[in-house]
This record gives sequence, structure tokens and C-alpha cells, in this order.
Amino acid sequence: MDVMGDKATLFETGRFVQPSGEEPTRDEAAEAAEEARHRLHAEAGDVESMSVLGAMLLRRGDLDGAEPQLRAATAAGDRAAANNLGVLLHQRGYPDEAAGWWRIAAVAGSAAAAHALGRHHRERGDEPAAEYWLRQSAEQGHALGAYALADLLEHRGDAAAGQWMRAAAERGHREAAYRLARALDRRAGAAEGETAADDGVGTETAAGAAETAEAEQWYRQAAARGHRRAALHLGAILERRGELKEAGRWYLTSAKDGEARAACALGFLLRDAGDTESAAVWWLRAAQDGDGNAANALGALHAERGETQTAERWYRAAMDAGDDNGAYNLGLLCAEQGRTAQAEQWYRRAAYAGHREAANALAILLLQGGDAAGAEPWFSKAAEAGSVDAAFNLGILYAGRGEDHVALRCYERAAAAGHTEAALQVGIARLREGDDAAAERHLRCAAGGGSAEAAYRLAAVLDARRPKVSEHELGESSLHTKTECEEWYERAASQGHRRAQVRVGMLAAARGDVVEAARWYRTAAEAGSRNGAFNLGLLLAREGSEPEAAVWWQRAADAGHGRAALRLALVYARRGELAEGQRWADRAVALGPAEVTERAGRLRDALREELSA
Repeated sequence: MDVMGDKATLFETGRFVQPSGEEPTRDEAAEAAEEARHRLHAEAGDVESMSVLGAMLLRRGDLDGAEPQLRAATAAGDRAAANNLGVLLHQRGYPDEAAGWWRIAAVAGSAAAAHALGRHHRERGDEPAAEYWLRQSAEQGHALGAYALADLLEHRGDAAAGQWMRAAAERGHREAAYRLARALDRRAGAAEGETAADDGVGTETAAGAAETAEAEQWYRQAAARGHRRAALHLGAILERRGELKEAGRWYLTSAKDGEARAACALGFLLRDAGDTESAAVWWLRAAQDGDGNAANALGALHAERGETQTAERWYRAAMDAGDDNGAYNLGLLCAEQGRTAQAEQWYRRAAYAGHREAANALAILLLQGGDAAGAEPWFSKAAEAGSVDAAFNLGILYAGRGEDHVALRCYERAAAAGHTEAALQVGIARLREGDDAAAERHLRCAAGGGSAEAAYRLAAVLDARRPKVSEHELGESSLHTKTECEEWYERAASQGHRRAQVRVGMLAAARGDVVEAARWYRTAAEAGSRNGAFNLGLLLAREGSEPEAAVWWQRAADAGHGRAALRLALVYARRGELAEGQRWADRAVALGPAEVTERAGRLRDALREELSA
């Protein structure tokens, strides 16, 4: 047999008819003319034309017309025809005969035939033979051969798989590019996780950043070749980076190709951009394709609109799609409607499936129903699964039992994960222990997280460290710049913290800013602060508005403020209303503190003597 030529390789797979998407499409007239030309030459005995004509007919699905042409060309020594004859026989259901022709073509140097033969042996479980032929194909630069070899080696756990996957990707194989990107992505994620485990903070290493960047490039290459999952992952990378417009384009490309997760992600992008109606369209498409996350999003959308029946239907669809959030959301919906028994049922279902927030919600429901013993294991389970809220709630449960040390450990666990109220509780505990440095650290975390109480307590800690200065009566000038503790007091005050409002008023009064002081005192007093009402009364009295001052003192005294009651007694005594003055003096004696009790007692006795004279 003459050495076979390689004049007309039909397809890269060597297995199925796949017209190349990279070749320019010729019009039907030109193709018909070319077919006629090759047919004429084939009839005249031209081997190359027989091979090409057979390939054209095979591509078109005309197996009966292609077979005699391919057999004739193969008999004349054309290796491409032998490969394509193998493809034809494989399609007819004669794999063993097909393998015989692929072997002939592969021995003659056809990379496509070697790939097809390797695939044939792998399907039959003969991995050594499969590896031999796939390696022959890959080493000749055949992209599909390199990919199939990489897949085989990866299945065996062979480290050389990565080398061949990269080779296939570099030769334009889109699935190889995607899998290479996924491998790089996973390595970058693992590196970040190891860094987080070492120092407690997830920081991206230089190597991790390089792998992430390379992964993005391979995703981009695969996506550009129409790989819908690559387009999805590329969109996710761009979204995390804040490049939302381009992310949306790739999500759209992937979604149009049928990727439900991309349709869901596109829906969230549109929702965040304010286009809820378009978001709902994509969520619906994804949900109908079985995406549980999209079904949950639709449920939440209808729940926000008050369409609870439709919301419930979508939550059930999410649950049916295997998304545990569906059961959790059903529990939330039932709880909002007061259907406690049903809420518990759905929370349990999600919690048993490992949904940590459902376990926390179930524990809260049980606790509210008085079942603390039943709540504890669910709080523990949720906390162990990483629920920060559950760790905090478990702390509250132990604190309620008086097990303060155990509660503190739970608070510390939640605080380490960034829970604001837990950090506040740890800060308070450290203050009680006298560890001001640790207390300040935790109070700063809680205050930075928005806790008004933490801001107030942090300000108090800083305030206590300030150098002692001589006391100033309210209203006297004490000009100074604002300190850090004053800034924290003001932050707490602006969040509605009444004691902080009173303290800010006192600091303003010390600076001589009467208007500012009065504003904060009034704000605190109107919110129910008796100290705010008392100090506002002092300020008004010094400004000559004693009648209005008496109104605020009475409000403070009615709330149990002894000094306010004493001030009222003095006001009524000066007015000559001795009986009313004696009544408020009696109240001041009862309210205290000791200094007030002593002064009010002397005043009461003097008024009693004057009334009896």
C-alpha cells in the first residue's frame, strides 16, 4: 500500500460530523459547483477528489453516497478517507470495523484517527490502549486528542493532566479552556483559604492573584467560543470586580444559550439596577429551567408585593428544585402571617437539611414558645454551622440561666465573626472585669458596627481617661476643641441614645454653647430622659425662664429624679406656696440620693414649722 496522504481531513473529532464554526460559510451554489467538480474528477479516478467528495457527502448525512467514495479512496491509500470511513461505520453502528479503519489511518499518521481510536478504547475500558493512541494524537498537535488525554489522566489523578489540558486550551479547545480556568480558580480559592486560616483574614496572595487573572483569561477565551458556563463564571468575576455592565453582557450571552444560573444572576443585576420587571422575566426563565435560587427570588418579589399565595408557590418550586432556602422562606412567610405551627414545620425541614439560619429561626420560635430546652440544641447546631446570630442567641440563652462564663464564650465567638451586639456584650464584660484595653477594642468594633450603646460606653471609657479639670457650673465657658470621646458621644446621641444626648448637652453647656446644650437636653427629655429634663430645667432657670424650668423639673421628678423634686420644693417655697413646697420636699426625701434627702429634709422641716406658726 502506498503511503497515505492527508489531503482531506473531514472533522476534528474523527467520530461525528461537525462542520467547523471557524471556517467561512460558502453559499450553496458554490458548494454545489465544487461537489460537481469533485464528482467529475472522482469518476475519472482522482483519489483526492474521491476522498473530498466522500467527506462532503458524509458531512451532509448522505452515508450511502459517501461510503463507496471513501472506500475507493481508502483502497488507494488516502488516510483521511480511512479516518472518515471509520466515522461513517461508527455512525452506522459498526464500532469494531470503524476502529479497524481508524487504526490504519492512525498508523499512517492521522492525528484525528488516533484520537477517535483512543476514544474507542476508553469507551471499552482499555485505558492503556486509550492512553497510547490519545498520546499519539496529542503529540501531533491535535486539540481534541490533547483534551481527551488530559481527561483520561485527570480521571486517574495523574499530575500530567494539567499540561495536556493547557495544550488543548492553547490549541483552541473551548472545554479545555473552561476546565483549565476552573482548576486555576480552585487553586486561587484554596490559596486564599489557606491565608485566611493562617492569619484569620482572607487576603489574596500574589500567586493567587496571578492564577485568578489567568483563569479570567481562559474563561474569556472559552466564553468567546460559545461556552455558556465559562460566560457565567466570567460574568461572576466581573460582577465581583464591580464591572457590572460587562458582567451583564456575559450573563446575557450565557442565559440566552440556556444557562439558568446566568439568567438568575442577570435577574439580580437588573433588580439592583432598579429594573424589577426585567429581573422577574429572567428569574421566571431560570426558575422554569429548575433554578431554585431564581424561584426563591420570585417568591420574595411576590411576597414584597403582598401576593403571598404566589410567593408560596414559588418557594415550594424552589424547594422542589432542591433549594433548602425554599423551605426556610416558607417558614418566614408563615411566621409573618402568624401561622406558627406551619412556620415551625418548614423551619424544621430546612434545619434538618442543614440550613443554619433555619435552625436559628426554629430555635427562636421554640424559645418564644417557652421551650428553652428545645431551642438550645438548634442554636448550638446553627452556631456550629457558622451562624453568627445563633452564636449570639446562644449567649443570650446561657446568660438568662446565669451561666455568664459560657455566655461570654458564645458572645466572643459571634464577636470574632463581626456581630455588633455580641462585641458590645464582650466589651461590657471586660469593663466589669476591669480590662479597659480589651473592653475598648470590642466597644470600638461594636460602635463601628452601628451600636449606639457601644459608642456611648466607648466614649465613657475615653472620657474617664481625660485629665481631671476643675468642675464648671452649667453655662460657664470652658472653651476647648472636641475630643474623640465627645465625637463618640455625639455619634451615640445622633442615634437616639438618651444618656449620650444628656452628656453631649453637658459638654456643650461647659463650652458655653447654651443653644446646643438646650437642643440636646430637650431631645433627651422628650424621649423620656429624666436627667435631660432636669438639666434642661437648670438651663432654662439660668436663662430666666423659671416657669418653663418648673415644667421640666416636674416631669423629671414624676419620673423619680430627687434633685428635680428638691428644685420644685424650692420654687414653691419662694413663691410662698408652702404646702406644695412641703409636698415636693417630702418627695425629694423619698427619692434621694443621700445628699438630696438631707437637704430636702431640712427644707421640709423649715416649711412645716412655718406652716404651723
